[in-house]
Amino acid sequence: MSESAAIPKQNVHLAMRVNGEPAEVSFAPYKTLLEVLREDLNLPGTKHGCELGECGACAVLLDGQPVLSCLVLGLECEGREVVTVEGLTCEGKLHPLQDAFADLGAAQCGYCTPGILVTAKALLDRCPQPTREQVKEALSGNLCRCTGYLQIFEAVEAAILASPPPVVVRTDASVKPNGKPHAKRNGEARS
Repeated sequence: MSESAAIPKQNVHLAMRVNGEPAEVSFAPYKTLLEVLREDLNLPGTKHGCELGECGACAVLLDGQPVLSCLVLGLECEGREVVTVEGLTCEGKLHPLQDAFADLGAAQCGYCTPGILVTAKALLDRCPQPTREQVKEALSGNLCRCTGYLQIFEAVEAAILASPPPVVVRTDASVKPNGKPHAKRNGEARS
């Protein structure tokens, strides 16, 4: 939004997708996405933290990318896809990250957990087999005062093992560039 654009004084009405469902919402134009989610859409899983973009408690996915919802105006979300911690479940089942966090004690007080979960999901969506260093880097903007982080890193790694392997699109290596199949080797069947 440009500096010269005036913020409307009356409520704005917009449509977006929230946790896979269409949502139409009316709210005061000065509200952040965090406030819209919690106050207008009744999705309290996203937490108020520092409200300065420093703690990560308010992280959500916006068009698949983790953002700090305290720094995004609700006005900016017209027609966009928002995923909160409530949207991580699928057909009534917890996401593997949620299961692993519960099983391994990665959530203690739980206040930071929603932001960490959606941030970790974004990492796994773009990199299904991250290294410990990649996990640390991805979660470096999420502050946790309770766990010491080790349980969090271990839970993300456990979720990787519990998740179904990524679908690999295979080109048929058994076909030579001229279109003819390779000969069988050592009793291998052609695919």
